[in-house]
Amino acid sequence: MDERDLRELITHVKAGRLSRRSFVQMMAAVGLTAPFAAQMLTSGGVAQAAEPKLVYKPTKRGGGGALKTLWWQGATLLNPYFAVGTKDQDGSRIFYEPLASWDPDGNLAPILATEVPSLQNGGLSKDGKTVTWKLKKGVRWHDGKPFTADDVVFNWEYAADPATAAAWIATYKDIKAEKVDSHTVRVTFPKPTPYWADAFVGVRGMIIPKHVFEPFKGGKSREAPANLKPVGTGPYRYVDFKPGDIVKGELNPTYHLPNRPYFDVIEMKGGGDAVSAARAVLQTGEYDYAWNLQVEDEILKRLEQGGRGKVDIVAGGDIEPAPRASTPSCPTPRCARPWDCSWTAAPSRSRSTAGPASPPRTS
Repeated sequence: MDERDLRELITHVKAGRLSRRSFVQMMAAVGLTAPFAAQMLTSGGVAQAAEPKLVYKPTKRGGGGALKTLWWQGATLLNPYFAVGTKDQDGSRIFYEPLASWDPDGNLAPILATEVPSLQNGGLSKDGKTVTWKLKKGVRWHDGKPFTADDVVFNWEYAADPATAAAWIATYKDIKAEKVDSHTVRVTFPKPTPYWADAFVGVRGMIIPKHVFEPFKGGKSREAPANLKPVGTGPYRYVDFKPGDIVKGELNPTYHLPNRPYFDVIEMKGGGDAVSAARAVLQTGEYDYAWNLQVEDEILKRLEQGGRGKVDIVAGGDIEPAPRASTPSCPTPRCARPWDCSWTAAPSRSRSTAGPASPPRTS
């Protein structure tokens, strides 16, 4: 796929002949992320949906009982700035939230922000160097303290400090975040930045509380008790965490989104292997959902026949090993010319998950 092909696809989306979601899935299939695909559409003149459409409209908070999920690699840390793998990112996301995140169609949706910055609402500057975020009022941390602009500015300071050794330092080290008022933050870039929706967005943007983590800035960052006992703004509050084994949360009664979450408790269990995870959902029904089922199609189809659940396969841009050597192992594991090696890595075409035959409503 070359530039001409990409421009043609963007033209189809602009004309309504191709959906945003289909475009995002096509880009994911060649290794690009949904946020990057969305920015390509924006640069090509395709407007973002004014308001993401929510299919599920809850009428009350809670009442859904327990949601039991299975990751065959368990979370080991619950500080999002140290979450180098999906297991830790997902574990942290139960408790922490970003200012905004991406929906399945590649639209940016506000979470802790009141709106997505744009040229129209004054959130983006015409020179492409500043972004202004307006924060929701009335949001509280799980310990009852208010969420404010001070928390967002602190997160920039925390992540940009080399002594913190944050996984996302590259996202924050060259920008500047400043408080405009109690619920407004301005982010400044050193040069025009088309892809501005990185800092404070998605997995790299989960906000941690200043009043909890400030005593553990820089070189003390790994000593914070909250690395294992999170205090966030998310739909669930911390109950228990055993690294490499299980994460438990309970419904947050003061969550800022009305009538959410649906489930009363959530459990993210880790350990085992992919086949065991698939069996626990599809065959025994012990768990409600399992992620990242790197299992042969034949086995998944056989397990699915039990009727307790179904497999969902989605396009993805994650990288998975794809060995294609004619010998059992690479003869030069530290070869100086890896592009000549017969062992390579290729983008995955799909990501398999398993869930109930009739999926429950979620938060």
